[in-house]
Amino acid sequence: MAKHHSPRFVQFVDEVRKKIKETNVEKVMNRLDKKEQFFLVDVREESEWNSGHLPGAIHLGKGVIERDIEATIPDPSADIVLYCGGGFRSAIAADNLQKMGYRNVASMDGGFRGWTEAGFPVKKDR
Repeated sequence: MAKHHSPRFVQFVDEVRKKIKETNVEKVMNRLDKKEQFFLVDVREESEWNSGHLPGAIHLGKGVIERDIEATIPDPSADIVLYCGGGFRSAIAADNLQKMGYRNVASMDGGFRGWTEAGFPVKKDR
């Protein structure tokens, strides 16, 4: 079930999207199938991560990604794809990482919801 976001939040994210690169679930799946090298980062809350995530993803929640990104991915030219539940939080996180000097960051539009709706594989650690 899709969340309904407040109008100001949607407007804010729409403005952010003008400044970032976006990709989609099909392109990310294609990259995984080709075994391309990139960082796939889940920015959702820990409880969301624990319920399932994309294969090969690492978890850096939206609340800590700016604090922890340099320790996890120190190279500002690294190829990074961020995703969240639907593509809103990951867009904001992508904008923040760009402001921190990361040059090759994209947000996956559709997020985990779009991924599962497409029938793509989900991993559970527990």
